[in-house]
Amino acid sequence: MNYAQKGNAVILTDYNSFSIEETLECGQCFRFIKIAEREYIIIAHSKVLSILDKGNEVHFFPCDIDEFESIWINYFDLKRNYREIKEILCERDEVLQKASAYANGIRILNQQSYECLISFIISQNNRIPMIKQVIKNICEFYGEGIGDFNAFPEPEKLVNLSEAELRECKAGFRAKYILDATRKVCDRNGGFLKEVDEADTETARKILMNIKGVGPKVADCVLLFSFGRHEVFPTDVWIKRVVEQLYFSGEQLSIKEIQQFSSEKFGEYAGYAQQYLFHYARSEQIGK
Repeated sequence: MNYAQKGNAVILTDYNSFSIEETLECGQCFRFIKIAEREYIIIAHSKVLSILDKGNEVHFFPCDIDEFESIWINYFDLKRNYREIKEILCERDEVLQKASAYANGIRILNQQSYECLISFIISQNNRIPMIKQVIKNICEFYGEGIGDFNAFPEPEKLVNLSEAELRECKAGFRAKYILDATRKVCDRNGGFLKEVDEADTETARKILMNIKGVGPKVADCVLLFSFGRHEVFPTDVWIKRVVEQLYFSGEQLSIKEIQQFSSEKFGEYAGYAQQYLFHYARSEQIGK
């Protein structure tokens, strides 16, 4: 991986396994806007970043080297060798030889934990356009302005809201879950998220599930997409059907059995496998 400043942009070259489209469109984050083919705006870390993927180079703008190194390298997980991860998974599993080819450029983002937690609480039983709209509403009502957009609000901005006020953001029944999560995060001066970060994965999952409305799937999404727990395998009804169809000839399994299978099959790379299988199944309409 190489990168250099050119005008108001940082240009990334000599990289492998990075497609901005595949990374943003695979359901792991919601604050982005597609401008054109391979061109996106993303709002994260109180920054607005445009990204243009030219196939052999990626342009990040407006951006300088300091910002790129302090925020975006980690956010897009650019230091990790995804080619090596795919080789390991493909050696273990014939299905992933096909699946990883469908999503060769997916990278797992390292998102800010509070925003990720609230986003996946909002995602429950919800369509992506509505998820994005509710998050946008919350940001416009309570986030700091950053150019033409608004940053995701700090938990202190939401903690004293009423459920009715959050419902005005179209959060619906999820408003009470957002408030419970926010109050827990604000408890002990942020100690809640620190406790999650420092716990082993099973304990961290249980801590997150103490939040009203947070079940195993939401907890695992938060662990994977903001706490770097790449061994988790977020499982909803659709991924359950995908695994049953691809690995068990359609035999029905429990969520617990799916989790045990993924842990034994993919080990510390289960989160990567889940993302490749998700994209592959969506592309081929598997499990629908």
